[in-house]
Amino acid sequence: MQPRNDKSARAVFLTGSVMGHVLVMTSTGAIGLVAIFVAELIDVLFLSLLGDVEVLAAIGYSGPLLFLTVSIAIGLSIATVSQVAPAIGVGDRARARRISGSVYAVTLVISAVLSLAMLPFLPWLLGLMGAKGRTAELAFGYLLIVVPSLPPLALAMVGSAVLRSVGDAQRAMHVTLGAAVVTVILDPILIFWMGWGLEGAAIATVVARLVIMLIAFDAVWRIHGLIEWPTMQGIRLDLRPLLAIALPAIATNAATPVANAIVTAAFGPYGDSAVAGWAVIGRVQPVAFGFVFAMSGSVGPIIGQNLGAGLYERMREAFSASLKVVALYTVLAWVVLAMAAPGLIGIFKLTGDGAKLLGLYCTWLAPVFGFQGSLFVANAVFNTLRRPHVATGINWARAILGTLPFTMVGGWALGAEGVLIGQLLGGFVFGSIAIWLAFRLMKEVAGDGRPMPRPGGLVGRWLRTPY
Repeated sequence: MQPRNDKSARAVFLTGSVMGHVLVMTSTGAIGLVAIFVAELIDVLFLSLLGDVEVLAAIGYSGPLLFLTVSIAIGLSIATVSQVAPAIGVGDRARARRISGSVYAVTLVISAVLSLAMLPFLPWLLGLMGAKGRTAELAFGYLLIVVPSLPPLALAMVGSAVLRSVGDAQRAMHVTLGAAVVTVILDPILIFWMGWGLEGAAIATVVARLVIMLIAFDAVWRIHGLIEWPTMQGIRLDLRPLLAIALPAIATNAATPVANAIVTAAFGPYGDSAVAGWAVIGRVQPVAFGFVFAMSGSVGPIIGQNLGAGLYERMREAFSASLKVVALYTVLAWVVLAMAAPGLIGIFKLTGDGAKLLGLYCTWLAPVFGFQGSLFVANAVFNTLRRPHVATGINWARAILGTLPFTMVGGWALGAEGVLIGQLLGGFVFGSIAIWLAFRLMKEVAGDGRPMPRPGGLVGRWLRTPY
């Protein structure tokens, strides 16, 4: 199938303003992504109107496990960009179409197997985080509905990744925007009118995932013609390089829900109020910093196309421009959150430790998240430059070394508020390390990096390890 417009096949990121490409790709990506985060925030808002703190706590406990399934979809979409964008960059459209078909087939199998394999372990995982009694039962019921819907979510994200790889930021935005629209429409109907409460919110999520899967496939297949029917020969050609990126990327993204699970467990001893506050922060933060979250998916195609074309200076410029945008946006988001803090506490009916945590985050701790956002952008560099092991290593170091000791010391010194402070400080430390590693890696790939003196030689060999 040929695309309707030959312009869609061009490597659009090889010329023009790099900062302009970063802003356009990120802003369009952020619109759809923030729409999803807003829908999730409204989800929590509707559920808070039930006046049941155990329902909010159930969302808090289920969040890391749900994010674990989403990490699988994110990893597969990252692998898609790393393979399709360079193919577009060198003008090999036929290869891009074949890879796209292979990715769809592999994604369907992997996501279905992993989601079903996770179901028997849900009660144990919830208990490991400290969920008990009715709160644990509510969280299990919610996850039992949502987790099996991973395949349509993964296919939707892969389709969106193909669209971003070819530079169609607007249609990629439509995918995520569609999920938000469906969720916002169905939530009040299913939660209140049908009286299904938390289960109604879960069903709305499943329907939204099915809708965006269809939206993404329509754009990839009908508009761009960037998919061909997968064949065993094509899958054999594409499977190894795809999994070489996808598996480490899944492992990399799985580090975040593991870190969140550690933090959730650290809040557990302080009661459902603290866990509910953490659940609200987990929904407010992505909305406030949606632009930063979107950059990890937006910068990859820009770097990938310039990598494929050998334009290494533009590749480095894209990363530098991204960091500048992260810094500026973080300051703006902090100002808005600080002013909105009292209103947010009232809207979500938080009391006790939950209210203290949300107030502390919005007023003082929000800017620290900018360094964790920089880690997300660095991940895009590591994966697109085909050094996924670097992303995996730094993210798991943050998840364990940057979370466990920091939250333990923080909780010991300052209670529930100390847990939150420790979690963000760990992100600051490892976000800074990730920025340095990304710049070093780009020099290595470009071939103009100076040899790293010992004891840095070990790090240098690690950076140069081929995937």
